Amino acid sequence: MYTVLSTKNQAKRGRLITPHGTIETPVFMNVATIAAIKGAVSSHDLREIGCQVALCNTYHLHLRPGEDIIRGFGGLGPFMAWDGPTLTDSGGFQVFSLGAMRKIKEEGVYFSSHIDGRKIFMGPEESISIQSALGATIAMAFDECPPYPAKRDYIQASVDRTTRWLTRSMAQMEALNARPDTLNPKQLLFGINQGGIYEDIRIEHAKRLAEMDLPGYAIGGLAVGETHLEMYRILDCTVSHLPRNKPTYLMGVGTPENILEAVARGIDFFDCVLPARNGRHGHVYTSTGKLNLHNARFERDDTPIDGACGCPTCKHFSRAYVRHLFKAKEMLALRLCVLHNLYFYNALMADIRLAIDSGTFETFKAESLAKWG
Repeated sequence: MYTVLSTKNQAKRGRLITPHGTIETPVFMNVATIAAIKGAVSSHDLREIGCQVALCNTYHLHLRPGEDIIRGFGGLGPFMAWDGPTLTDSGGFQVFSLGAMRKIKEEGVYFSSHIDGRKIFMGPEESISIQSALGATIAMAFDECPPYPAKRDYIQASVDRTTRWLTRSMAQMEALNARPDTLNPKQLLFGINQGGIYEDIRIEHAKRLAEMDLPGYAIGGLAVGETHLEMYRILDCTVSHLPRNKPTYLMGVGTPENILEAVARGIDFFDCVLPARNGRHGHVYTSTGKLNLHNARFERDDTPIDGACGCPTCKHFSRAYVRHLFKAKEMLALRLCVLHNLYFYNALMADIRLAIDSGTFETFKAESLAKWG
């Protein structure tokens, strides 16, 4: 059950109650693609840094170790020792990013594994069955994420097929949730809005999705090459046509600036690999902007990455020490920076929720953007 608790213009503060725990929104979902966050960060760490939802990927887990193995452990939660909500990406984005290694048909997609080249088929029924076996709290409908840029005719045909695949995804989930041996019979299905950067296609698709009365809605196919202004334009025209009393998820986004702008437009679920990826390269987020810890100016810096931060890294270690770890090619450097960046994102979301509750979100947004430069 999702409830809107407070609003400030289009920004909304919500709460989603699930069988695996309550999700306070706006929320950033930490990306644990293969049931682990890159950078030697464990599920225990996720709790310490304020994570609410772990996002895992259907495609990758299907290939390795396989959903049957995870199901045997009782689902993703027990398998990765995570006691909170999980969301599984349908695998659509990963399949379509394979390019020449895949072939799209009405029934689904034929592709070759990027691991060993073996031939695999995945359609809506297969994707939903895998996600059911994983026992995820929230499953994503199987969709096509079209390339950018793409011609209008291709986008329209792709969106129409995505809608037909959603209908099949819904039927498959209903059937699986009715079975007595299903791990999570209350699994929620989110549909995905597509349409590239064509406003009218996006709006029409959003209206069709809204009519299906799903538990939640995602906006996909953004942050794939278009400019930030183009992304905001699409959000401006699309979000208002999705039900405001349901959670809305902007897939694969983004920077802290992107998140603030998207929250202001009514988005309340986010995920992105950026904080972990940047952390593994020594790029860290702070309350006053990004830092590159490889820079020589930090060689003797005895201050924490961010004096205003309460993460495990900033509590115990200096910029100089973390820089030394990178120069020594010590894996601990990656772990400390990933922990810091994910803490920063989760703390940002908590501050956003507080700002919406207190009616000060617009001021908070403006001040944050100014501090980050």
